[in-house]
Amino acid sequence: MPGPILRIAVPSPLYRTFDYLPPPGCDLATLAPGARVRVPFGRRQTVGFLVEIGADSELDPTLLRPALAVLDRAPILPADVLALIQWAQRYYRHPPGEAFAAALPALLRQGEPATLPRPPPVWRITAAGLTALAESVSLRRAPAQRRLLGYLAQCPAGLDAETLWPVIRNPTATLRALDARGWVESDAPDAPATIDATSAIPPTPPTLSAAQADAVAAVGAVLDRFQVFLLEGVTGSGKTEVYLRLIEAVLARGRQALVLTPEIGLTPQLLARFRERLPGSLAVLHSGLSDRERLNAWLLARDGTARVVVGTRSAVFAPLRAPGLLIVDEEHDPSFKQQDGFRYHARDLAVIRGRQLGVPVVLGSATPALESVRNARDGRYHPLSLPERVGGGTEPPILILDVRRQPMTEGLSQPLLERMRAHLARGEQVLLFLNRRGFAPLLLCHECGWLSQCRHCDARMTLHLRQQRLTCHHCGDNRPVDVVCPVCGSVDLRAVGHGTERLEAALRPLFPDIGIARIDRDSTRRRGSLETLLADIHNGDRRILIGTQMLAKGHHFPEVTLVGVVDADQGLYGVDFRSSERMAQLILQVAGRAGRAEKPGTVLIQTHHPDHPLLRVLVAEGYPAFAAAALAERREASLPPFAHQALLRAEAADPERATGFLNAARALAEPLAAGLEVLGPVPAPMERRAGRYRAHLLLQAARRQDLHRLLDPWVAQLLARPADRRIRWALDVDPVELY
Repeated sequence: MPGPILRIAVPSPLYRTFDYLPPPGCDLATLAPGARVRVPFGRRQTVGFLVEIGADSELDPTLLRPALAVLDRAPILPADVLALIQWAQRYYRHPPGEAFAAALPALLRQGEPATLPRPPPVWRITAAGLTALAESVSLRRAPAQRRLLGYLAQCPAGLDAETLWPVIRNPTATLRALDARGWVESDAPDAPATIDATSAIPPTPPTLSAAQADAVAAVGAVLDRFQVFLLEGVTGSGKTEVYLRLIEAVLARGRQALVLTPEIGLTPQLLARFRERLPGSLAVLHSGLSDRERLNAWLLARDGTARVVVGTRSAVFAPLRAPGLLIVDEEHDPSFKQQDGFRYHARDLAVIRGRQLGVPVVLGSATPALESVRNARDGRYHPLSLPERVGGGTEPPILILDVRRQPMTEGLSQPLLERMRAHLARGEQVLLFLNRRGFAPLLLCHECGWLSQCRHCDARMTLHLRQQRLTCHHCGDNRPVDVVCPVCGSVDLRAVGHGTERLEAALRPLFPDIGIARIDRDSTRRRGSLETLLADIHNGDRRILIGTQMLAKGHHFPEVTLVGVVDADQGLYGVDFRSSERMAQLILQVAGRAGRAEKPGTVLIQTHHPDHPLLRVLVAEGYPAFAAAALAERREASLPPFAHQALLRAEAADPERATGFLNAARALAEPLAAGLEVLGPVPAPMERRAGRYRAHLLLQAARRQDLHRLLDPWVAQLLARPADRRIRWALDVDPVELY
């Protein structure tokens, strides 16, 4: 046997690791799981991840290829992250190489060094430079040098060359010329730059309410061991202040805190609070950063320089030198579940990671997921409650507005418009929530009934009037807006339905002197645009706020006193059994934007179904009563969280091929399925998407262990089938969306 065998997870769709020999001349003492290894794979080279060092191989050792190079002197992944990735890969039944790749920044997957870049040199003016500037004789024919010296004279701490670009063009050459004459000097700092320095003098924290103090005390008493807390607090009850106090306690122990938020839109306001209050450096991890920024933040977290790490879903895998606390804000949000590729749930992995590390986990929400509510009721999670708003705010009354037979102005009823005028006349702000972006969901020919159907999906193309494009929000296909009907040639094409863009267009002539802010994925594509809009809202420059769920969660708008839910009916009768739960969560989240300061707020919900039982319970008795009613329905129907599911998705260019694969999969599952239900195959609710036909096979069990007992042999049998490149399939364990 020619030495140890390296088991490498190679990014590929194969459910296995690959055996390699160590690279020639490699110091075997430096090899350890968690390091990256460059390996030959087929006809190409790629970066894999060392998972294990074995003594033998199932293959003939003479056939094994040597790895090309070990890229890390020490493992870049600490043992706990390595264990978490391996646990998640097994639980979600995903190829190990792709699981490791999903957990690492892009530059590390490409083989970049796992080191922070040196900060650029800082340039300062010297005494000789000050003299030359004062005399100015020697600079008479060098205006660029004189301008640069003059600028540096005003900045005694010095500046890097990048910062000097607005002063003169190509400052590097001018700095070299000045350096040669002894008029400037450079200083290259030894320490790498940090991502985000927080305030040196934190402000005095507010006085905690009794409920906040109890929550802080409960978690603070177990900072040295694992326990999951469900912090359920009404909107405006001060959950963020509880997070801050707990993080301060963790930092005082010399440890780190990881905070997960569901989406980038929630991070600016949260980060502002954290920067203001927490000492030390803070790292941010989300998809809006450049690859280099994400790598730098990841390394600062791993090295312990960043004492607080804030990030979206993938940050659950962020390495921490001294972990002390995990927080999941808005834990109910479905965006914590990855919907393609490695389909993990970041909230659930945070709980697993907390257990592995022996540290507490705090799950916070005003509207907890029903799974979390049940865990709290069964004693697996410790419930904490913040039942009242802090700072003098009171929860706004929620009124149901029956719009049946009402005259409507672009989806807005007269009572809602009258309320808007009254609140705006008092100098207050109004928020309108519509979870549908674009101008209108479809374009209709009034002559023949033609609809703007997507060419690749069973979906309508949304009209975006400002861009003059029809766009499919499912596959991304887009084309110019039709001028005439492609079927009958009529010019009578009408936009049907309402999106946020249409609301904005309708409100501008009705309120010509009022600034309007529209916040959705279209209006915030540019970097920094969300922060600019939020600043305008807080400055009072925009007093009508229109938005999708990006606007509904986590923001603090003290001047908003009226919230209008334009269309509550979207979630009442959805295909997915979770539709009503998500509807309730969104309504209460957006309602929570009203009346958060001294001024009382009001919430109006427009609906054509004012007598819907769950809507009535939600409005009259609040979310806890709604959750109790919804859980009772789920128990009767044997649906999650009273059952556990795995969804096998298949897609192909023709529907029979996808369904045929799932029929074969069902035949393999049935002999193993004692105590389980095997449902389907059936076409997906949207059968055709991006030109391919999709079908589902659902496995359901009352006990989680029964489901997973089937999955291991079943997935192995599916993988052993002859490969058919015309079919794509994927297994989704604990799906949160059946679409």
